[in-house]
Amino acid sequence: MRESGKSGSPSTSPLSLILWGLGVFLLALAPLLAWYVTPRAKATPVDVDATTVFTGTGSYFDTGSLRTRERQKITITRHVLGDVAASERSGRAVWDVSTTVDTPRTLALKDPRKAFQWTTERWVTDRHSNAPVHCCEEAPTRFDGDAYLKFPFDVQRRTYRWWDNTLGAAVPLRFAGLQKIQGYQGYRFTGTVQATRTGSRQVPGRLVGRPGQGQIQAEEWYANSGIELVVEQRTGRIINASISPLKTLRAPGARRTAVTLLHGEKLRFTPATQRAQVALAKADSDKLALVGRTLPVGAASTGTVLALTGLVLVVRGRRSTGRS
Repeated sequence: MRESGKSGSPSTSPLSLILWGLGVFLLALAPLLAWYVTPRAKATPVDVDATTVFTGTGSYFDTGSLRTRERQKITITRHVLGDVAASERSGRAVWDVSTTVDTPRTLALKDPRKAFQWTTERWVTDRHSNAPVHCCEEAPTRFDGDAYLKFPFDVQRRTYRWWDNTLGAAVPLRFAGLQKIQGYQGYRFTGTVQATRTGSRQVPGRLVGRPGQGQIQAEEWYANSGIELVVEQRTGRIINASISPLKTLRAPGARRTAVTLLHGEKLRFTPATQRAQVALAKADSDKLALVGRTLPVGAASTGTVLALTGLVLVVRGRRSTGRS
C-alpha cells in the first residue's frame, strides 16, 4: 500500500519550475520596461556641456568706420552648460546659455566680451515634457513655446512653437518632410519671422537720416527669412540648423531701413557641429530604443517561450507520474 501511494504522487522537475518561473518574471518585466521605465528614461539631461557653431556669409555694421561691411564671414557660437546643482534641487533642467555673434575681427580675439554681439540666458524646462518652467532665476525674460534648444521627445509631424530669443516670442515651425544630415535621418521644420520691431537704441540722428537731430531713439527691427531645423525624432535633439537673421535700425516712425546692423545669409551648423549633434542624437536614441522597444520585446518573446516550455514540462511530469 505504501508503494502504491508513492508511485501515484505528482512529481515536478526543478528545471521545469525554474523555466516557468523565469518566463513569468520576463513577461511581467516587459510591460514594466515599456510603461514605467521608458517614460522615466525620456528626461532632458542636466549635465550638459555642449557647443554648437553656425557659419555663413553676410553683412554687419562696423561701428569703427560707421558703414556696413558686405560679404563677410559671420560666426555664431552657442555654449550650453547645465546647472546640475540647481537642476537637482528643482527637479527641472536648468541650462545657462551663452551666445556670441562674431565677425572675422572679433572672432580672432576669442573673448565673448569683445564679440560683435554677446547674450547670456538661463533657460528652465520640465525634463519630460520640455515645457518652460518659470523658476530658478530664469533670465532675461519668461520664454514660451514647446521647442527651444531641443524639441520634446517623440517629435510629431506637426507644427511646433519655437522660441526665438531675438524676437522675444515663439515662432511657428511647420513640418516640412524628412532630411538626412551626415547620413542620419531627421524631421525638417521651417518657418519665418516677418519684420518686427523689437526695441530701440540711442544713436546719432545722422545715422538714421536725421542729421538735424542729435541723439535719438532709433527703432530696432528684426526679421528672419529662413529658419530651418532638422530634428532627431525620438530624442528631439536638433542635428542641423539654418537661420537668416536680419537686424536693422529705422528712424522713429519710419517705414524704411536706415542701417543694417546684421544680416546673416543661411548661417548653418558647421560640419563638425553636425557630426557631434548626430553622434549624440544617435547614442541617446539607441538607449531609448533599447529600453523602450528592444528589451520589452525581447523579454516578452523569451518569457513566452520559457513559460510555455516550463509549463509543458510540468504537465508532462505530472502525466508521467500519474501513469506510473
